[in-house]
Amino acid sequence: MKRLFRSGGGRDRYLARLVAVALTVAFVALRGWDPAPLQILRLKTFDLYQRLAPRAFVEAPVVIVDLDEESLAAYGQWPWPRALVARLLDRLTALGAAAVGFDIVFAEPDRLSPARLGEGLVGIDSAVLAALARLPDGDRLFAEALRRGRAVLGQAMLTRSPDRGGAAPPARQAAVAEIGGDPRPALYAFAGTTRNLSALESAAAGLGSFTLRPEIDGLVRRVPLITRVGETLFPALVVEMLRVAVGASAIAVASDKAGVKWVKIGRRIRIPTDAQARAWINYAPHDRRRYVSAKAVLDGEVAPNRIKGRLVLVGTSAAGLLDIKATPIDDAMPGVEIHAQLLETILSGAYLKRPGYALGIEATALAAVLMILTWAIGRIGAVWSLLAVAAIVGVLVAGAWALYVGQGVLVDVAYLTIATLSLYGLLTYLHYVREQAARRQVRDAFARYMSPALVEQLAAHPERLKLGGEMREMTVLFCDIRGFTGISEQFKADPEGLTRLINRFLTPMTDLILDRRGTIDKYMGDCIMAFWNAPLDDPDHARHGCASALAMMEGITALNVDLAAEAEAAGRPHIPIRVGIGLNSGECCVGNMGSEQRFDYSVLGDDVNLASRLEGQSKTYGVDIVIGEATRTRARDFATLELDLIRVKGKDEAVRVFALLGDEALADDPAFTALAARHDEMLAAYRRQDWADARRFVAECRPVAASGLAALYDLYETRIATYEADPPGADWDGVFVATSK
Repeated sequence: MKRLFRSGGGRDRYLARLVAVALTVAFVALRGWDPAPLQILRLKTFDLYQRLAPRAFVEAPVVIVDLDEESLAAYGQWPWPRALVARLLDRLTALGAAAVGFDIVFAEPDRLSPARLGEGLVGIDSAVLAALARLPDGDRLFAEALRRGRAVLGQAMLTRSPDRGGAAPPARQAAVAEIGGDPRPALYAFAGTTRNLSALESAAAGLGSFTLRPEIDGLVRRVPLITRVGETLFPALVVEMLRVAVGASAIAVASDKAGVKWVKIGRRIRIPTDAQARAWINYAPHDRRRYVSAKAVLDGEVAPNRIKGRLVLVGTSAAGLLDIKATPIDDAMPGVEIHAQLLETILSGAYLKRPGYALGIEATALAAVLMILTWAIGRIGAVWSLLAVAAIVGVLVAGAWALYVGQGVLVDVAYLTIATLSLYGLLTYLHYVREQAARRQVRDAFARYMSPALVEQLAAHPERLKLGGEMREMTVLFCDIRGFTGISEQFKADPEGLTRLINRFLTPMTDLILDRRGTIDKYMGDCIMAFWNAPLDDPDHARHGCASALAMMEGITALNVDLAAEAEAAGRPHIPIRVGIGLNSGECCVGNMGSEQRFDYSVLGDDVNLASRLEGQSKTYGVDIVIGEATRTRARDFATLELDLIRVKGKDEAVRVFALLGDEALADDPAFTALAARHDEMLAAYRRQDWADARRFVAECRPVAASGLAALYDLYETRIATYEADPPGADWDGVFVATSK
């Protein structure tokens, strides 16, 4: 290992270091990207903190009035008559509850009210029906109980637009003061709410959302304290309960460009949140001392000091009512207890915090540890390097644990540990591989394979016989035969005939590329890969690439004429050769690629991969040549039509793709100019979800479009019909996600 890092000449001395630096950059970049697996890993790390050191349960001024199995057995299955719910609320009010929050929504009229119950009975005597009508209505009794108490009704937030109700503003709404900026862009946006009856909302002291949003792995760790439907802000159930309890008239939300910072209730309660206004729950173990049976309250069996001055949540732990959630410390916790745990976290001040600077600290520590490992392993050996890095990681883990235990700060060290061990393993393996390669190099020094295209250059400049490359603006082409399996089946008994056919295809295509200053990278069976602007400079590389693609299509037509005549003379069917071509321009790495034993002059990079993907998309859109936006920009005088805005497989960003239909003469043709304008109007209507206009423009394009565009307009008509039946939503950006290469 020391030989790999010692000073002096030789191309091997920096190999391990360069690999380590590249991997360090990759690990840091991956952390910045933060894909779903890393998010889950980080969350599981925080879960481990809570399982190892959960918040100690201390009896706090929070009580859960539980619609438990005992209560349901005594008073019947849920929903109860509203008169009984009113009686329960009156009992809690009389016992001196500071605020009562219902983890329940009362969206429908009370079907057990006497008058409504009588209307549903068949054959009931009219006198009895009249007597029932004179009895108090359950919803009215509940509304009166709400006015007498300090109760907050719950609301369920909807991810889809409600079929009825929930779209209009609620009957009453707490005021939300916005400090520092508009928090709405950072908040969770819902499509609507499942509301309570208007009469009940008007009578309640407050309205709050009890919707819990699980994390990416299905666990509930954070609760959004403020959400929104459109421009209307909705506080969480616990926030409204605290507001009612302290007698505050409004809730304050502080935010900046990074998002929400905290939510304040009254003068003393300020809750730190993440950018989306979510508060971490510092869970304590499940404890039945939080619970009081609703039956005990209704039967007068609860001591006054158990309720007086406390925040009371009314909910259920009954499994049959399906309000059970998974949390970091319990796989099956009633949803109402999660709200209680959040209230306990707030009232005890035992907040969990994930500061905005945590990511920067973690990324810096990651880069520092990996660079220390890279430096150390070349100077003190693998064993001592492992011990040194283990000591550093141990200190960081201990520091993260101390921050959690002492201040409730959540710092992720799991990814750092995994990345460090991965780099250490790679460097150790690289050392082994390099030692083996050095031995083989001595034996195989004269067995190198060199591309014939480089023989003359290497004879004049032998120093080029090494790995390496340079970044250049280039245009890359991929051409592939469609349906090659069907063609090859004709030659099952004549493999040499298949070889001759492929050669008859590759030879003229290669000549057309070389005649326009292109370089053949490689042949991959029936596929050709070529590029422009290397090794010789070609300022018009995009135009030459487009001209080559058009010439290749003409060459395919001529080749098919000859093959058809030969097939007819031989008395066998003719399957015409059809190809798809993809072109893309951008910055690529070009040079001698391969291994120490064998390498070729080749090109690679993200834009090369995109060119390959565009060739595959020619089948999707039913056109022969698909080019990227960069190629179209550099060859704007060619006749092109925009195909789509797509996200191809293997890329995260969407790209605009175009069909290359002809040269400058076609681009200047008035008929084509008119078609291009109408086609652009069709795409604009499609992306703004104006399906009627988009369909009309498709119909107008068809008569003037070439026959080769029929499949494209068939595709858009199918998409329009699909989106008319199932609209993509207001946040749709018009991007089509390609699922195939």
